[in-house]
Amino acid sequence: MRVQIFKLILAFLYLGINISVFSQEHLPGDHSKDRVIDSLKKSGFVLNEIKKKPEITLSRNEALVFLQKKIHPQYWNNAADPLRQAFGQLVFEAAHEKQDSLRNMLIKYPYDSLNIPWDKFYIWEPLKLRIPTISKSESISGNAAIKTDSTLIKADSLNLIRTEARKEAGILNPVAELKDTTIMVVVDTLNEVTSSNTLFPFKYYNYPYQSDSIKAAVKSLLGYLEDRDSTVINFTGLGNSVTPMMMNSKSERVIRYWLKNEVSDSVTVWIGNPSRNTIGLYLEQGVNFRRPAKQGKFANAKINTKPLDNSTLLGIQHIKLKAQFWKYHTDASFMLNQTALSNWVKGGERSIATALDVTGYADYNNKQLKISSSNFARLKFGYLATGKDIRKNLDLLETNSKFNHKAFGKFDFSAILLFKTQIAIGKNYFTTAAGHDTSNMVSKFMNPAILTIGLGLDYQPNKTTSLNFSPLTYRGTFVTDPAYINNTYYPNRIDQTLYGVPKNKYSLNEPGVSFMITNEIRPIPTVSIVNRLQLFTNYIHNPQNVDVDWEMITTAHLNWFTDVRFNTHLIFDDDTKTEELKGGQPILRPDGTIKKTARIQFKEMLGLSLYFRF
Repeated sequence: MRVQIFKLILAFLYLGINISVFSQEHLPGDHSKDRVIDSLKKSGFVLNEIKKKPEITLSRNEALVFLQKKIHPQYWNNAADPLRQAFGQLVFEAAHEKQDSLRNMLIKYPYDSLNIPWDKFYIWEPLKLRIPTISKSESISGNAAIKTDSTLIKADSLNLIRTEARKEAGILNPVAELKDTTIMVVVDTLNEVTSSNTLFPFKYYNYPYQSDSIKAAVKSLLGYLEDRDSTVINFTGLGNSVTPMMMNSKSERVIRYWLKNEVSDSVTVWIGNPSRNTIGLYLEQGVNFRRPAKQGKFANAKINTKPLDNSTLLGIQHIKLKAQFWKYHTDASFMLNQTALSNWVKGGERSIATALDVTGYADYNNKQLKISSSNFARLKFGYLATGKDIRKNLDLLETNSKFNHKAFGKFDFSAILLFKTQIAIGKNYFTTAAGHDTSNMVSKFMNPAILTIGLGLDYQPNKTTSLNFSPLTYRGTFVTDPAYINNTYYPNRIDQTLYGVPKNKYSLNEPGVSFMITNEIRPIPTVSIVNRLQLFTNYIHNPQNVDVDWEMITTAHLNWFTDVRFNTHLIFDDDTKTEELKGGQPILRPDGTIKKTARIQFKEMLGLSLYFRF
């Protein structure tokens, strides 16, 4: 029993010692607590002290940009929140010039540049008529000549016959005749009319006299603003009293103001607004200015007061901000190369090469509905003229559309539609065994035409890169004017077997999977490199063979209208066959047909071009 009591006492002593060591008291010379806290800070369990919040200072432009982003509907639970509306009104007022500058611009604007004559809204065509006329001349007898009142009337052959008959009969005037006349009549009305004036700011007018209506509407609203707009001016002097006054050019009201000195003596001054932006000060009738003599007493004066007008400014109207979902722009470049030779011993041939590349973009973005769409249409066309003939060396017409709906993170559900064809006849040129230059037609408009439709996911890690994966894809290759129909060959048509379409067929339909990469790199601000890579494989026929379509466009901008452009285009399609040549001649199979095989197609262009963007 004693042993147990002794153990219990030792346990209490041990606990007391430990409690004193880890207690909150900080004994002089004891730094164990500080060492523990420092180790915890280094381990990340204790954060540093709260830092003082820095003072934020924004310029006018920085504040405008910041609030313009913050009033976007995606940041607000309620788009009609009063605070958001107040932010929008503040941004509008701060971003626009004063009304006086706007008024001066509208008054001095050359409204004549907006005029389109009324007759431009109609289509006119001439209408020929025969109308009766009465000619005056002297009496005719025998073979006397016909005289007119200094007027020679041109008549048709029937009129000449009638004139000869009257000449023989001696009939007196007046004489009724039919005269050919042409008048202009309206055959149709135009819905849209534009102006050739370079200062014309509108796309079109849809009815006449719109410029007069615009001028009248601007004049009416400017007059309304002059009548409505006012400014409050506060007058103050010695003391704490403030007298407000409403400035307006239409007001004839004046107010009384007591101008006080340091001993609270006052004199009455009337303040008025005789014209716009003008203040009139009028001394009270009967009050004169003079140097006062020394006086011992002052008489008590009593002045009748007049209540102040506490009218206020009109309330500011709510301004609705309309979101802009569509954005459009167009890039166009034109390249011209010319070579001339004269007595050039090393040989060569003069040539002129042209290339036109026009791409129009239309992008849609609705963040509220989480929907976006990117679309472009492109036309590439060029000719090469040599001393012998003119040949096409560039021809492409394509459209590319992608519709996205937000899925998760940076992934979107996506649908794509791609279409490619050409617009002019394309030929292959070769030399026969006899040494003659000849050619055969291998393409024309819609021969071939390639349509691709796919559903899948689109991943956009940044604004300049897009990776689209479509496991459900259909690709169709169409030849609308095939050479092989009903086992018969038509030489003036397109050989569909060159593009994988079977004989006696108009199209090749392929289900498969597609993968498309679009990327733009800017190593320096004036140089851009755009890559478009499209991969496709057929689920059913040779899925190990992947079709490749890769185009790279490198552009170096020299100034606002000139750039250097380097364009490469590589295509490989195992269904597209080309003729095998040896010594410039096609290789024949044992059955006499030309041997064909799938090969890599490559095209490269480098040149200085004129560049336009609008």
